[in-house]
Amino acid sequence: MTLLSLAAFAVAMAALAATPGPGVFATVGRALASGFAHAAVVVLGIVIGDLIFLMFAIYGLAAVAQWMGDLFTVVKYVGAAYLIWLGLTLWRSNPANTAVAAVVEPAWSQNLLSGLLITLSNPKVILFYLGFLPAFVDLTRLNGLDTVLLAAVVALVLGSILLAYAYAAANARELLSDGSATRLLNRIAGTLLIVTGGVVATRG
Repeated sequence: MTLLSLAAFAVAMAALAATPGPGVFATVGRALASGFAHAAVVVLGIVIGDLIFLMFAIYGLAAVAQWMGDLFTVVKYVGAAYLIWLGLTLWRSNPANTAVAAVVEPAWSQNLLSGLLITLSNPKVILFYLGFLPAFVDLTRLNGLDTVLLAAVVALVLGSILLAYAYAAANARELLSDGSATRLLNRIAGTLLIVTGGVVATRG
């Protein structure tokens, strides 16, 4: 694998990561609702999901991915329902409960799970790796170092872009701390999560 092909893949990865979609919506929604740290854990879950699909592509597990088609459908609807539930929870919350809710809910494991489900329920992610990755690198000639470099590109590029979204949203949240603003942010964040769940459930 050449540096040019690695750079081309990094550019394609950046374009995919920066395009508004379920991952961006969920990251921004969680940052608005709970702050940067919680959103960062969502991002970690998203990155882990992408790395799983990258390994599928590199090690020739396209057949396994096809076999998992029914499982993807189940995960898609479970993930969509979970995100919509989180969104409705935020809509029903009120500023008086914000301080308590931020401490006990959502748990770090819930944030990680939501990020992972977003990726695992998105068939377009695995299509990106199985369909477009071979256009940048010859998968049959990759060695251990190449695999590490590709994984590093995915983690750094995807993680950095989503964390930038989270940081911007978290700063907006910090600027608005009164009760009415908190209620508005909760409803914006809830709407984003509900929209994310709807997108996950309906996309092919």
